[in-house]
Amino acid sequence: MIALDATYSTGRNLSGVGVYSREILQGLAASQPGPWQWFYRSNKYFKANDLPGNVRRKLLLESFGSRSAALFHGLNQRLPVRKFKRQVATFHDLFVLSGEYSTAEFRTRFAAQARHAAETSDLLIAVSAFTARQLEEYLKVPASRIRVIHHGIVPRVLPVRQREKVVLCVGAVQKRKNQAALVRAFRAMPQDWQLVLAGSAGFGAEETLAAVAESPAKDRILITGYLADEELAGWYARASLFAFPSFDEGFGMPVLEAMAAGIPVLAGNRAALPEVCGDAAVLVDPTSEEAISAGLLEADGRREVLIPAGKAHSARFTWAKAVQQTAGVYSELLS
Repeated sequence: MIALDATYSTGRNLSGVGVYSREILQGLAASQPGPWQWFYRSNKYFKANDLPGNVRRKLLLESFGSRSAALFHGLNQRLPVRKFKRQVATFHDLFVLSGEYSTAEFRTRFAAQARHAAETSDLLIAVSAFTARQLEEYLKVPASRIRVIHHGIVPRVLPVRQREKVVLCVGAVQKRKNQAALVRAFRAMPQDWQLVLAGSAGFGAEETLAAVAESPAKDRILITGYLADEELAGWYARASLFAFPSFDEGFGMPVLEAMAAGIPVLAGNRAALPEVCGDAAVLVDPTSEEAISAGLLEADGRREVLIPAGKAHSARFTWAKAVQQTAGVYSELLS
C-alpha cells in the first residue's frame, strides 16, 4: 500500500502546490488500482470528502499513528518526524533559502522542514532541473537520489472574448515575482495598453503598491487580488501579452498556462523559467526595467511566431505524464 500527504489538495483557492497535489493524487487513484492511503494533517482531515473508492483517509500525526504503508510520498517538501518504511518527497523550490523572499520566522521553519525531508527521503522528486541543482547546492543531496518530474498544466476552457491591449501577470504580488519592476517598465508601453496584476498580496507587496502609486500610468494598472478559476480564464481570454519577470521560480506554471491560452509570453531569464519556457518566450534580464520594456514590445511584435510556438510547447507538459513518472519512482523504490 502506498500513502501520500493529501493535506494541500483540499480547499477552493489552491496554490500551485495545491494544484500539483490534487492532480498527482487524483491521477494516481484513477490510473492505479491501489488501495491508496491519503493522509491529512489535523487542520484538513475533516474537510476531505468525496474520496475515490480505492482511497482510504488517514490522519497524519508527526510522531504517532499508522506507518504500515510500504511507501509514503510527501507532496510539499515535508515529511513527518516518525518515518515510514520508504519515503519520497517532492521539492518545488528553495527560494526561501536562496534569497530574502520571506520573513525570518518562516525561513527558519521552512529550512528545518526541508532539511529533514531531504535527509529522510530515499528519493526526492524535483519539479525542474533547476530545483534539482538547488537541492544539491543548498541541502547537499547527491544527484543520484533526485528524479526530475515536470509539472503538467490543467486544460483551461476559455470564454469567447475579444483580445484587448492588456499585459497580464498572474501570481501573488510579492518581491520574488518582481511586479514592481514590471510596473515601472510598463511606462514604455503605448497609452492604450493596460497592465493587470492578477494575484493576492504576498511578502514584499508594498514595493509594488508604491510603484503603482508613483506610476504616471497608474490609471491603467489594475491589481485584482486573488481570482477564482473562471475569473482568471476571462483574463487569459482577453490579454494580448503575458509578463512574468520573476527572480526565482522552481517551475513557473503560469507561463505555460498563458502559452496554452494563445498569449505571447515574456519571462525572466533566471531560475527554472528558461527551462520551462524553452524557445517559446521572450526571455529578459529581470533586474533591468529597460530590458523588460523592450521585451514587451518584442513579444508584441513577434506574436505571429510566439503564439503557435507557445501552444505547441505547452502541450508537452501534461499531468498524465507527471503521474506516470511519479508511479515510476514508486516502482523503482519498491522493486
